[in-house]
Amino acid sequence: MSDIVLSAQGLVKKFGGITATNNVTLDVRRGARHALIGPNGAGKTTLINLLTGVLEPTEGKIVLEGEDISNLAPHQRVRRGMVRTFQINQLFASMTPLETLALVVSQQRGFGASFWKPLGARAAVAERAEQLLQQFHLAEVMNQRTEHLAYGKRRLLEIAIALACEPRVLLLDEPVAGVPAGEREELLQTVAALPADVSVLLIEHDMDLVFSFADRMTVLVNGGVLTEGNPEEIANNHEVKAVYLGSDVEAMHAA
Repeated sequence: MSDIVLSAQGLVKKFGGITATNNVTLDVRRGARHALIGPNGAGKTTLINLLTGVLEPTEGKIVLEGEDISNLAPHQRVRRGMVRTFQINQLFASMTPLETLALVVSQQRGFGASFWKPLGARAAVAERAEQLLQQFHLAEVMNQRTEHLAYGKRRLLEIAIALACEPRVLLLDEPVAGVPAGEREELLQTVAALPADVSVLLIEHDMDLVFSFADRMTVLVNGGVLTEGNPEEIANNHEVKAVYLGSDVEAMHAA
């Protein structure tokens, strides 16, 4: 079995005359905590949209556990184990965390959407939903409508939904963006405690989170890979500091 669980190989995405992703090659190892960083406009979102099937690459291919998934639809990639954190949509806004997670777990296990009426007979669904509620600090709000949850709790629910899909690769898309300072610690602890057997690709601007979480980092600039390395190598890279992180990154990393 290969140590590489997800591989982007020579990915190019052009929008007319603009090259948003320029020959990006990226390997995510099994069990990795891999961060994708870069300034605004570096191409991070485009790359994630290519990996998840929202966009089709102009050139290159994407390989998940040895299978070329470049032409698969987003839902087919989810079924094969690559899941991106979900934004809470209108469906989930009117549901409670318990209902939402029971629905996702039920669909993941092949029971379809008719999950609620026979939930008592679906002991495994109820048990898994309960585990997720506990793991993501949602038990005390499990019967509140999602639209009434604090923002940090909604972000926790997004990650819980993604994990309910039983991913082998989890794309964490800016999990602490917009979360008030008072709600961040719970979220950071939860991210740090994600299952070791799930490979994580983290897209994040918060360098405190990146350096505390990642064991590997890829830096994108102008749609291409500037460099890749472990956190110490990135913190001490003069090119990275010049274009993105700034001179205070060493002090931050040391802290």
